[in-house]
Amino acid sequence: MRAVVYAETGRSSVLEVVEREVAEPHWGEVRVRLAVAGVNPTDWKARSGATGPGRPPFDEVVPGQDGAGVVDAVGNGVSGLSVGERVWLYLAQHQRPTGTAQEYTVVPETRAVRLGSAPYDVGASLGVPAVTAHRALTVHEDGPSRLSPGALEGRTVLVTGGAGAVGHAAIQLAVWAGAAVVTTVSGGEKAALARAAGAHRVVNYRDDDAVAQLKAAAPDGVDLVVEVAIAENAELVSQVLKPRGAISIYADTGEKLKVPVRPLMTLNARLQFVLLYTVGDGALAAGTEDVAAAVADGALGVGEEYGLPLVRFPLEQTADAHDAVENGAVGKVLVDIADLD
Repeated sequence: MRAVVYAETGRSSVLEVVEREVAEPHWGEVRVRLAVAGVNPTDWKARSGATGPGRPPFDEVVPGQDGAGVVDAVGNGVSGLSVGERVWLYLAQHQRPTGTAQEYTVVPETRAVRLGSAPYDVGASLGVPAVTAHRALTVHEDGPSRLSPGALEGRTVLVTGGAGAVGHAAIQLAVWAGAAVVTTVSGGEKAALARAAGAHRVVNYRDDDAVAQLKAAAPDGVDLVVEVAIAENAELVSQVLKPRGAISIYADTGEKLKVPVRPLMTLNARLQFVLLYTVGDGALAAGTEDVAAAVADGALGVGEEYGLPLVRFPLEQTADAHDAVENGAVGKVLVDIADLD
């Protein structure tokens, strides 16, 4: 089978396409023939050595945490999935040498979730972004720990950076759960994408009156902020947050954070950092179950019409896909592997 591998960290040029044997699933594992793989910032950061150790954790790594395809073999002890079922994958390469940038991948059964009849593009776009968004939406002290229709009824959610993959998923999940959703973006193109995702009000954070616009959209304040750039936005969100509100911080922009202590203390605000790899099995299980329910309800569409343009590359150009994500491509970067429909 074709696989994309790297044996040392560095620029995307360390990635190469090779032929490898198809692995067999062991106890509690399933093998998935992949149709599409998703590319996330975590993929290029790990490959480049920007996060984690300066060298790969295994002699050879196949990158890719997310993807979608069809179960084509199951190991002993697997009871929840069968050969032929369409699935989406998450954290496929977490603490493992091989991920989704290959034609077949083997993962623990718990990392494969039924996709049903939803498109593979949707499945490959879930994983890290959607489960991260779920966690970000469920950390409020007085809010729900699970999402479902009506779970966020009566609450206002602010999503900063609403045109990104996590922001897009947060908008869609919050709307599905009944929240009023406000988002901030940097310009007209991204504003259109946020509206297509379902945001009820969109504000350009570069406007001089951005805070006034947010206060007009949420006169009583926002209950929860899904935050992409806390170092840059701390002052803004501290001015629009409701007492006992929460700020879910899921991204590191590399900037030092200057916390407006008195305003946030006065609000009894909660700053909750979110990193999917260490949230624990309970949060992962809750997130994947609720995301799967939202997919079944048709609430997590992708593509331009849903506010998340798709940027596609063939498997042989996975290096270019990594570069696209690193360079800030707008939308979701996907790697096409096989036509399974």
